[in-house]
Amino acid sequence: MGIQNLLKTGNVGVGRRRWVVLSLGLLASVATRAALAEDCPGHPDALGTSRTLVVDPKAHPRIGTMQYPETLPLQDHEVVLTFDDGPLPRNSNQVLDILAAQCVKATFFTIGKMAQAYPQGVRKLRDAGHSIGTHTQDHPLTMNKMAIERAQQEIDDGIASVKAALGDDAALAPFFRIPGLLRAEGVENYLASQGLQVWSADFLADDWRHISASRVYELAIKRLEQKGRGILLLHDIQARTVAALPRILNEMKARGYRIVHVVPASPERPATPTEPQQWQLHPPTETVAISHWPKIPSFVFADAGALAAPSLSDLDWRDERSPTLAELLDHDRIGRGVPRPQQAPWPRQWPLPADSSDIALPVPAENIFEIPEKSLAVIAMASHREEATGVADREIDRDAKPNAADTSESRRLRGHSRHARRSGKAHIAHRGSARTARDNPRELKHLAQVRKRSA
Repeated sequence: MGIQNLLKTGNVGVGRRRWVVLSLGLLASVATRAALAEDCPGHPDALGTSRTLVVDPKAHPRIGTMQYPETLPLQDHEVVLTFDDGPLPRNSNQVLDILAAQCVKATFFTIGKMAQAYPQGVRKLRDAGHSIGTHTQDHPLTMNKMAIERAQQEIDDGIASVKAALGDDAALAPFFRIPGLLRAEGVENYLASQGLQVWSADFLADDWRHISASRVYELAIKRLEQKGRGILLLHDIQARTVAALPRILNEMKARGYRIVHVVPASPERPATPTEPQQWQLHPPTETVAISHWPKIPSFVFADAGALAAPSLSDLDWRDERSPTLAELLDHDRIGRGVPRPQQAPWPRQWPLPADSSDIALPVPAENIFEIPEKSLAVIAMASHREEATGVADREIDRDAKPNAADTSESRRLRGHSRHARRSGKAHIAHRGSARTARDNPRELKHLAQVRKRSA
């Protein structure tokens, strides 16, 4: 039984299936290299295209680890070249010549307006055997913010313009790249609904920035070495890319990298067999724990009817002959000679009489809240004395403020006033003490001594 028949019948284990997939990849690589020697005459040192990868856009709608969990199922040291924003004849034609000299196939994401302006450039891509995707109509850098209706128009118009330039709908691959990689969920959902595969990238060379061609070369090789494989994003409209591309391809060949050409699946060309972990740039191994829990699938129930609620009788575990828990515990205590526990000593709530409407608390007498008139008079006199004393204090303090014309006589008078004020306060206090101590001889004696010192 052939390898393809094994995969179709499914009579193969997981380990054997992986071996079959790797074998298919190896055979395809060998066959491609043999074909390359024939298809690239006059270029014995060409980098070439090691193999062709056929993908199903609907099975893997988003690729490129710069933004998505998945990328193309590449082996170690395999690279996919992609170019954006063309065609621009002045630079794009030079890129095509460089790729042809190295027998390399790439994927181009074409802008609709550029295809309208240079339709012959789009047909050159097709005739050279490259894959052609789309890149919107006007290359707006606001796809992550614009209304979904406007985004849909940009996508649809770009596809229509490129198809018109090609004159053959089948020549256009269902590949799409968002301008500036400014993704939005609504845009991605619309692209998936149209069967378009969204391409991000695995690494860049920053060739759209104002840097030198040597810097583009350095960034491309440095980041490729860091990743080990993946999708490289370049721009065929940039002169610095034209200058850097020959060095990039030569260095890739010197370091053992291989170019992979990606094409869409069709009824005549089925997708290349792959395993799910091959679509991850760094899949977890069997010795490394997976860092996330598996997602819970969303189930759709055919019958969403509710179950009957349990009744109280369903919750009772006892039958007619079963004793209660208290009876079981009591029987166990008696069997072990343990006396029954006495009731807790704390007070219990006694039930109220049936007729509690006759219970009433006694009303307090009115004389409890009365204040004698004599007490009111005493309170008023004390308040009047305190007010008068406060006024006198303020007058004395005001007169006692120092100034430049202060004399010894004035200081003497102020001292006399303060003494009089203290004596007055003491006298008032003593009078009050005398009232409260009329019936106390000791208090009377003390009051007489105070009066004598005051005099």
